[in-house]
Amino acid sequence: MAKYLAILDTAYRATLEEQDDPIIWLTHSLRGAGADVHVLLRQAAVNYGVKGQDASGLSFGGKRQTQPPNIERDLVTLIEKGAHVYYVAEDAEQRGIAPQEILPALEPVHFSDLPSLFGGFEQVWHW
Repeated sequence: MAKYLAILDTAYRATLEEQDDPIIWLTHSLRGAGADVHVLLRQAAVNYGVKGQDASGLSFGGKRQTQPPNIERDLVTLIEKGAHVYYVAEDAEQRGIAPQEILPALEPVHFSDLPSLFGGFEQVWHW
């Protein structure tokens, strides 16, 4: 079976319109259909890995998000389905995110190790 890696570098995409990140949702759907797909969080998307985020009360002007995203739950559920969720340690550090602030099930990877990580997948998708 082919093995896929989905790279996310844009955080909170479509969270005003939706209750989840579209690529995290797509990854759940693909795994549910039997695909061996995993996730790498990098750049701004490393913020997804921070524990305890609460988007309830999210609003923009007069528009209130009544079903806010729960990215932490979505990532934990994805991992429970057997996916690996990696994050680039240097990207987290650049944003002032300490390792102890990251969900413990997420796997750190260093920028210099990305080529060997990519080599373990038949396809790498960059969103």
